[in-house]
Amino acid sequence: MSTSFFERPILNSPYAAPNWHHQLDTNGQPQNLPPVNKRRPSEEITPVPQSKKRKSGADVASTPTLDLGAETAGDQQKYDVNQLVNEVRGHMESWRALKNPQDWRVTPATARLLTHWRSYNFQNQRPFFCQIEAAETLIWLTEVARGEKKYKSILDRLEAANKDANPEIFRLALKMATGSGKTTVMAMLIAWQTVNSVRSPGSDKFSRGFLIVAPGITIKDRLRVLLPEDTDNYYRTRELLPADMMPDIAKAKIVITNYHAFKLRETMEVSKTGRALAQP
Repeated sequence: MSTSFFERPILNSPYAAPNWHHQLDTNGQPQNLPPVNKRRPSEEITPVPQSKKRKSGADVASTPTLDLGAETAGDQQKYDVNQLVNEVRGHMESWRALKNPQDWRVTPATARLLTHWRSYNFQNQRPFFCQIEAAETLIWLTEVARGEKKYKSILDRLEAANKDANPEIFRLALKMATGSGKTTVMAMLIAWQTVNSVRSPGSDKFSRGFLIVAPGITIKDRLRVLLPEDTDNYYRTRELLPADMMPDIAKAKIVITNYHAFKLRETMEVSKTGRALAQP
């Protein structure tokens, strides 16, 4: 393939793992070069805008560069490669390539869901690869990695990062682009957890209770599709569950709220007269 970025900016199908990427320069801008036949590694990259008044000679060296802190090796380093993400991706590719569901080392319910998401003949919106990969990653970390010693270093690094940020709550974040369908991923994860919780009530890996915190009223309203009782819920309209699992999702307990609900409220003493005036 010799197509440049400007001739063909989109190289991959949204329904398959990406296997091509365009090369970027040190400022994060696409180069007019043939694409590379592999997935782009996970990298922290921030485009650095070029100065409108660039001067020649010594002044060129003073052009702003991306400073990534102590982890950056050398003055010329512009990228901070996320080694943990790339390592997990490598394990995920090998795991995803396993054809026999018995080799996936997940529960029967999870195996059903994975098979459904990957190969079901969807009538409407088929899940994107990035959506399935996001759900697969949490499934792999929860059901596969925690059961094998060879992945202990990955889990240790995740736990250490959580202790540095907030030792009371273990958190895993999925970073997805705008428009990639994060609400669908949320529905997939709720379905995975709920179905397993219903069918394996003795397991401590799964839950039927979910708290969803939205950044505002508009987003909160849009997230109502995550409620099983909503007529437009994604479990049915997006066909995210096999028919026999639909009764299971109805047992989920979901609360959707705004983050403002967690803000401290100001209190003040009010006189008897003031309270009387406030009464309707």
